[in-house]
Amino acid sequence: MAVTARIPKSKGLRSKAPKAHGPRPKARYHHGDLRRSLLEEAVRTIRDDGAAALTLRAVGARLGVSRTALYRHFADKSALLNAVSEEGFRGLADALEHAWTKAGGGVPGFEEMGRAYVRFALDNPSHYRVMFGVWSRPAHDDSALREAGTRAFQLLVDALAALQRDGVARRDESPDGVARYVWAVVHGIAMLGIDGRLPDGPGGVRDLANFAVRRIGSGIFEK
Repeated sequence: MAVTARIPKSKGLRSKAPKAHGPRPKARYHHGDLRRSLLEEAVRTIRDDGAAALTLRAVGARLGVSRTALYRHFADKSALLNAVSEEGFRGLADALEHAWTKAGGGVPGFEEMGRAYVRFALDNPSHYRVMFGVWSRPAHDDSALREAGTRAFQLLVDALAALQRDGVARRDESPDGVARYVWAVVHGIAMLGIDGRLPDGPGGVRDLANFAVRRIGSGIFEK
């Protein structure tokens, strides 16, 4: 896995914030960057009201732009949600790659990837809900979304394959199969945290993530 990526400074992520009380002030955007502003306003709407409440027309009205201007960037609500999802997967992939490389790969890198996954979900719940929700059209209709999602999962597969090649991980299962198992575990923890079923504090979701990656390792690493 190449040591190339760093977490971007600004990708429209980190959507975790208190809900606004009362009507929100009218949003603004800088001319020439309408697409970015549409994505940011969509994330705010999802955070405050949920993805089901999102409409392209309402987002445009919040920004004070015409329908014609909206449709230059997004044909419909699904296209806007796909763009939010794509942005989320790209941010997740960057976070996973950064975690692996910063830890120097190996078992520490694998464990840090698990923590980074949960941390990303907790820090960006609006993106995460859309990434794994039912609101956007199937990924096969959007090549950019499919590519972003594939990259995020492939980073985990590649990490496990590297551990197998180095004799660290057991070789009785394919890297792809083990990656699906690992993903299911950390995804479940992440969703419990986002939904408030686990506290975000001592003994809560992040501590559970630490415990889970260690216990996963005890099952897939050579003794």
